[in-house]
Amino acid sequence: MKTKRILFVFAILSLMACNFVTQMIFPPTATPIPTLTPTVTASPTPTATPLVPAYIPPQCDASTPLATISPDVAIFPTPQFETQPISKQMQLQIVDEVGRIVEQVYVYPDFNGKDWKGIVARYRAMVEAGLETEQFYLEMQNMINELGDEHSSFISPVEVRQSEEELKGRIKFVGVGVYSDVDFERGKIVVISTFPGSPADHAGLKPHDSILLVDGKPITLETGIRTLGPECTAVRLTVQSPGESPRDVMLVRAAIQGSVPIDARLVPTSDGSKIGYLFIPSFFDETLPRQIEQALKDFGALDGLILDVRLNGGGSSTVVYPILSFFTKGKLGEFVSRSNSRPLVLRATPVHNSQTVPLVVLVSRETASFGEIFAGVLRDARGAKISGETSLGNVEVLHGYDFDDGSVMWIASETFDSAFSEDDWERDGIIPDLEAYAEWDTFRFETDPSVAAALELLGHK
Repeated sequence: MKTKRILFVFAILSLMACNFVTQMIFPPTATPIPTLTPTVTASPTPTATPLVPAYIPPQCDASTPLATISPDVAIFPTPQFETQPISKQMQLQIVDEVGRIVEQVYVYPDFNGKDWKGIVARYRAMVEAGLETEQFYLEMQNMINELGDEHSSFISPVEVRQSEEELKGRIKFVGVGVYSDVDFERGKIVVISTFPGSPADHAGLKPHDSILLVDGKPITLETGIRTLGPECTAVRLTVQSPGESPRDVMLVRAAIQGSVPIDARLVPTSDGSKIGYLFIPSFFDETLPRQIEQALKDFGALDGLILDVRLNGGGSSTVVYPILSFFTKGKLGEFVSRSNSRPLVLRATPVHNSQTVPLVVLVSRETASFGEIFAGVLRDARGAKISGETSLGNVEVLHGYDFDDGSVMWIASETFDSAFSEDDWERDGIIPDLEAYAEWDTFRFETDPSVAAALELLGHK
């Protein structure tokens, strides 16, 4: 039997027990992943160009040779939790319930032009033929993917538990300590930010750096994510900063624990104005409102504020609403389903002059879901300017449905209509007032074209 979760504004109900709802859009791909335990070997002989680790974590014995992982060993994330097998009867029950729920609540009555009944019948036949539990969960995700909205999802009980931890701000993994985008197509790991005090932080890795090689091996789907690995093992990274030649650094993997790191700083200006900058990479961490509130307190009154959601692929309403309330208030729009609508109304929670300070929001084609709603609402309700490039155009709102095995289906059940404009964000995305964009790994903060454009929109330099 499934149970639906329903959102109450400001109530932290995300991914909790049955009979309640959450409204949610999934986290960005940048979320670090738990470590695994491959076989390791000691490295008694140095390489042709010996490297000294930039930092040895205190829990590691610096007096003994560091272990390494063979470059030929592929490393893939291992979940923190184990999959529990379920019966064929349970699998069939889930397939039937998914089919019925989608038919009743999916935001597109024509199922995006897909033959939903035929899709359900095909996957039901797969289950009848026999599927191992892990394969069943993969096929359920494939089934939902066939709707083609690139947003709805089905996640296994293991993934649900992992998401619960991430939403609570309890990211845990063993690795070098980068919050990153693993880009297999371009063969690199792009650093979005580093965890404070991590091996990467000690080694001087910065946002916008790229990891090109790990232990001399390219970044490929076949080799996995080799920045992860057992604690106290050494790894050689070939790193390139924007505009610089590649360099090698040696790091020692450590246990990393923390919340999604934001970047809060004042922007250097030549006219003496006080311009704040907040980089918000996700809305999938319930510590973010507190982090941002503290940053606003530390800034004090500002002449302008730049809110960077270029890499923000969305998250949970329980996170984005409190953050929006720092900057705006009142009825901001409506969430519209096939059968009804409900308003988005926020009460102001000002920090210094956050409700009146001139705003610029940075967006990109990576900005999606609540990232887009955040930018669009601030533009329409607050007069914020937009810099960057046109966003993805995916503002469906997902509702979660729990199943008895612990799995969850997040299905696109609503769209968002602004209270102040007729713009179709789902079709057109959020269109910038001033286009200025470059790939994340081609600039530093000081040379960021979108930040420069934001200063121009604010009337400062």
